[in-house]
Amino acid sequence: MIAPLQMTKPHPAPLTLAGMAEGARAMLPLMPGIAAFGMAFGAASIQKSFTLLEATISSAIVFAGLAQMVALEGWTQHWTAGSLLALGFLTLTVNMRHVLMGASLRPWLGTLPAWKSYPALMMMADNNWAAALRYRAEGGNDVGYFVGSGLITWFVWVLATAVGHLVGGGIPDPKAVGIDLVVPAFFIAMLLPNWKGKREAVGWGVAAAVSTAVSFVLPGWWFIVIGAVAGALAGGFTDDDR
Repeated sequence: MIAPLQMTKPHPAPLTLAGMAEGARAMLPLMPGIAAFGMAFGAASIQKSFTLLEATISSAIVFAGLAQMVALEGWTQHWTAGSLLALGFLTLTVNMRHVLMGASLRPWLGTLPAWKSYPALMMMADNNWAAALRYRAEGGNDVGYFVGSGLITWFVWVLATAVGHLVGGGIPDPKAVGIDLVVPAFFIAMLLPNWKGKREAVGWGVAAAVSTAVSFVLPGWWFIVIGAVAGALAGGFTDDDR
């Protein structure tokens, strides 16, 4: 009689304080840019009548810079069911990329028990996700790297929001001093080592070209969604030849 095959579970990835410290150190060069954006959000929230507590709690709980900026633009003092649904749909659309980002971490974080993996995902932001992918591609396996890089980003974002609200109108426009280029430059630097062949080149190229073109045609943040969908479709129809 043939014994049934035994399915072996992968060993859980480690989650250590040393890994958290390494991840936090990796994020340090990006923190001035994150702080500038956080302060800009804090200062802008004053125009929408946010109190210091409300602005700080928003950053602490939501922890999504782009979505918070988008929500702030559509914020109103007189809410209707329609305006709430519109704002909810807009922020959902902006953050849909997190579905794919989370899925890409499944082979790594999925080895952990749920009480560790899901709280870890609460720390996911664009910068530490990209850094974690690079760390993983280079052979790293300590989930603490992902958590630590997210924690320092969260802390700086929340603190900068409070400072920006306190300082108010003294915060300069990030675009005026080129700070808005820090995050995209870091993101590109982290993603390039993950390029494995034609599919990535075609998908990323199409996404960049389409999103740039759409930003000149459609108002708002639709360029993010349309560019991402176009890039995914282009990559899906591209073979893996290198």
